[in-house]
Amino acid sequence: MIGRQSPKHPSHEAEENSRKLLSNRRDFLRLAGSGLLLQAGLATGLAQDIAATSRQAIPKPLSAPLGYTLHDVAEEAHLDFLQVCGGDKSKKYILETTGSGVAFIDYDNDGWPDIFLVNGATLDEAKLGRSSAGDFRSNKLFHNNRDGTFMDVTAKAGLIQSGWGQGVCVGDFDNDGFEDLFVTYWGEDVLYHNNGDGTFTEVGRKAKVAGDPGRWSTGCAFLDYDRDGKLDLLVTHYVNFSKQNAMDPGTNPYCMFKGLAVNCGPRGLMGETSTLYHNNGDGTFTDVSMKAGISKHGGFYGLGVLVADFDNDGWPDIYIASDTTASLLFMNNHDGTFREEGLLRGVAFSETGMGQAGMGVDAADYDHDGWLDIVKTNFSDEGVDLFHNDGDAAFTDVSGAAGLGNETHYVSWGCGFFDPDNDGWADLMYVSGHVYPELERIHANTSYREPRALYRNRGNAVFEEVSQLAGAAITTPSTGRGCAFGDFNNDGCVDVVINNQNEKASLLQVSRQNHNHWINITLVGTKSNRSAIGARLKCVAGSLSQIAEVRSGGSYLSQNDLRVAFGLGEKAVVDLLEIQWPSGAVDRLHNLAVDQFIRIQEGGTLTSLQNAK
Repeated sequence: MIGRQSPKHPSHEAEENSRKLLSNRRDFLRLAGSGLLLQAGLATGLAQDIAATSRQAIPKPLSAPLGYTLHDVAEEAHLDFLQVCGGDKSKKYILETTGSGVAFIDYDNDGWPDIFLVNGATLDEAKLGRSSAGDFRSNKLFHNNRDGTFMDVTAKAGLIQSGWGQGVCVGDFDNDGFEDLFVTYWGEDVLYHNNGDGTFTEVGRKAKVAGDPGRWSTGCAFLDYDRDGKLDLLVTHYVNFSKQNAMDPGTNPYCMFKGLAVNCGPRGLMGETSTLYHNNGDGTFTDVSMKAGISKHGGFYGLGVLVADFDNDGWPDIYIASDTTASLLFMNNHDGTFREEGLLRGVAFSETGMGQAGMGVDAADYDHDGWLDIVKTNFSDEGVDLFHNDGDAAFTDVSGAAGLGNETHYVSWGCGFFDPDNDGWADLMYVSGHVYPELERIHANTSYREPRALYRNRGNAVFEEVSQLAGAAITTPSTGRGCAFGDFNNDGCVDVVINNQNEKASLLQVSRQNHNHWINITLVGTKSNRSAIGARLKCVAGSLSQIAEVRSGGSYLSQNDLRVAFGLGEKAVVDLLEIQWPSGAVDRLHNLAVDQFIRIQEGGTLTSLQNAK
């Protein structure tokens, strides 16, 4: 979090030198034109096909009705969860500020997304090494009752565990047909193997992914980076933190904010690297971070992790949002290694070349040109970044031009592109909440609890903020951290679950008021990993053509529903659904009915699951 400064870390000096080499956009384009950026190979014809059919729509009129409503239904849904992360009135150390993530996971394969919420602890509990309040501080798993309500099944599922939890991601690492859970901690990480009977077994140490108990892990994502059909695992780490090396609030000028003594960091603390684990196929993993080129880049404060194919070459790339230091973009070399090119490709710093406090990340092709774009949330006074993919993973920061540069007071975290009105154009939502509860003591233009933000895609590469139209579910100030997107009640509208820091969780139900169509797709890999993570989908309905990917991790330390939902507007049939599997196989299905949930197995076998609830 970049609300203050401290003496330069060696990596910070390297960043400043790099910025001098690329001090403006013209230098970046000069490098791109020389071919230095385009090392990843030729893109597929997918981008050109999409650009030709649906690059731009007639812009939606400003202040038009949303076509849906948003309501926080957590209480009536029995989502009874209180996240704890240090103190609520003051926070002595940076550990108490980051909050935790949340996941949608269909752990019992009944077609209804369940919810897993990550919990933290307090400093006293951390000192004891356990929770003094039984399972109160535990993470919690809520089973979907299929009637709009959930049941706490944490104990039954074998998931009672206390600790300082951070992030969560989902993937079937052993290809047994049931989604597993990985949870990051300040301390040892945890891998829960899904036993297929409603219970989980913790296998982190056995699988060799528990990590160093002295490290602070944050974001995570399953991915098949070498396309061998087995899910690997990427884990980001924040800072080298212990209570022994932590400074007290106000002990130097860099631990002050608006005249208040506040917690110190991350500047002044030792930065970190990320960890890449390769799946051995026998229930264990091998740390290949150095061999793959991931841990060669150290001294960074990694938080959100995003895995996506940014250059359309069929191989997953990795983007890491870093707090204060440069964000990192690892491009896949197709040989088990990566090259870091965040600076060259325009996603390391702000448009003006400044470091930012990156938190949450997501990707979508918001303008239908066939390339995945990136959104990144940041600290207050920085705003939200929208990096437009100009082709072959060369990006331009278009935040201002796209209408996202107006609000800079918020500290924003979880985020995501989604299509709540099912018009076929990705809208954007993010949650916010400051890191200093001490702000409640003074009257300032920056507050501790902050509203969420909702932006509508007008279809012309510009977003309109519609938070006020959405009402209290968005505008009520809160302490949002992780958030995830998924259709929890199977009504054809994508909903949002939010893990609020030191507050109860929120579940924002989207209820449609229009007649737009949709389709929701579950993919099952055979030669590819069974979760189909990394699969690219192309959905064509008349003149409307979209792409999406099955993705693990993302947002802020969170996990979206692995199902892929496409809004279709008034289109009454899907003319083409094309799936590019991680194995390299391609399936094409034609003339699909809309407003239904379908399951497609690699090879093209389609099963119609159900219509909307």
